[in-house]
Amino acid sequence: MIELSTFRAHSSKLTIGGFLTLTLLATGCQSSVESDVTPSNQTNINASTSVVSDMSQQTLKQQALRIQRALANKDFDRITNDIHPTRGVRFSMYAYVRPETDKVFSREQYAQYLQQSKTRFTWGEKDGTGDPLVEPLPTYLDTWVNGATFNNASISLNEFKNNGNSINNLKKIYQTSDVVEFYYKGSDEYDGMDWRVLRLVFDDYQGKRYLVAIINDQWTV
Repeated sequence: MIELSTFRAHSSKLTIGGFLTLTLLATGCQSSVESDVTPSNQTNINASTSVVSDMSQQTLKQQALRIQRALANKDFDRITNDIHPTRGVRFSMYAYVRPETDKVFSREQYAQYLQQSKTRFTWGEKDGTGDPLVEPLPTYLDTWVNGATFNNASISLNEFKNNGNSINNLKKIYQTSDVVEFYYKGSDEYDGMDWRVLRLVFDDYQGKRYLVAIINDQWTV
């Protein structure tokens, strides 16, 4: 069995601020914006900022949906360029993120081990039995991440629709990151006990959003 040492490259997060341009069209308005914004002008600024924010959120959801579709179609290599260039991507079996033991792959490592199906990794312990989950990266993506489960899932941004017994410490580990959650509510056959969650965590880097974690969640004992 070959075990990969966790890639722990760290980088400072660069936040790119958006510039907001105000065009004053009404007759009699001043040609420049004063440093002390009047209440009426403040309302306009908030509305414009909200539009920009909504556009950014929609773009992020579209990126997350593209990644989910690639995982569902087993086109695992298609998400390589979405992986953070310096931090890589972390894989957590359950909601509780374990920085000391979770597997983290750089872009290069991710691409490499997709092609090496005989190289197996210990991803963690299965809930209930405590048995280690030991399998190659492509198998883990196919059977554990199982992107096809979330083809018709509800999608939310920075909001958790469901939590099992496993502690969700995501926001403690990724305090300034954005999270797109795919929530599959489960089937009637199992009274919803087979619900599943896929959380894709993103950070900014040089003005673009990149994937830093793929976290699964499900019912646990």
